[in-house]
Amino acid sequence: MINTLSILIPTYNNVCVELVKSLQAQASLLYSSSDSLSLSSHFEYEILVADDGSTDERTIEGNRIINTLPHCRYIERKENVGRAAIRNFLAREAKYTWLLFIDSNMNVISHQYLANYLKEKESDVVYGGYQIKRDAETRERLKYNLRYIFESAGTQNGNHLQRQANPYADFHTSNFIVKRSILLKHPFDERFSHYGYEDVLWGKNLKDNHIPILHVDNPLGYEHFIGNMSFLYKTEESLRTLYQFRNELQGYSKIIDYAHKLKRWHLYPPCQYLFPLLSLSIKARLTGNKPSIFMFNIYKLLYYIHLDI
Repeated sequence: MINTLSILIPTYNNVCVELVKSLQAQASLLYSSSDSLSLSSHFEYEILVADDGSTDERTIEGNRIINTLPHCRYIERKENVGRAAIRNFLAREAKYTWLLFIDSNMNVISHQYLANYLKEKESDVVYGGYQIKRDAETRERLKYNLRYIFESAGTQNGNHLQRQANPYADFHTSNFIVKRSILLKHPFDERFSHYGYEDVLWGKNLKDNHIPILHVDNPLGYEHFIGNMSFLYKTEESLRTLYQFRNELQGYSKIIDYAHKLKRWHLYPPCQYLFPLLSLSIKARLTGNKPSIFMFNIYKLLYYIHLDI
């Protein structure tokens, strides 16, 4: 059972004060009433937020209030080092045995969120998942938002049993707990300085070292959906990362698998030829009022293949 916890939140150009307040409120209750969890000793915690070189001064100023909250610290870093390096930095800064990593754009949806993790003792790495709102009002408001449509199609994110069936491939860094000693021994690969896939390679690293991942039903909420064009740019950046590390990520990406099939079927050159002809019309569809997951998947595959020129 866990009785010391470092809650670690990397952030970039995002005010996450409300997330920190929610976590601090739950942690303070556990801190003052540890006996309710039958802990052998008093529960200790800290919340560290590391700003990864944000460029928005209003965001930085907004997050400074975190320093006024008990057991909380906001660390301002001038240089953007990327999603892998900032997590390794937070792990080194942490002082407790267990680390809980949370993305700054998530929100707490359960009053028992921290308590649920404190009861876990079956694995050195535990992933809680995330879920999105699916009520009628949200679906109507975001019916043309590509990111929302994409997340809605990923039903395994909210189903821990489906995730456990493929535990290493269905792992994300948005909400997981890990022993500090594990992460210090197996840090995130800091070659991943751009967006995407650092979590996938870390999951592969755990598998290669026979470290199990336990998937549980302890989600955070995800409610911040960027616009279609911004999401497409992020997707393209992640595909460039995927291509850069394609050898290490063999077997951990459906896009790589499909690309290999097309190459075996001698369809690679036609796809490379088609991309510049079709990309603008597909992007117009994806950023317009009728985005399609099917067309999104086609675009990703064609974009990835066109990188191999």
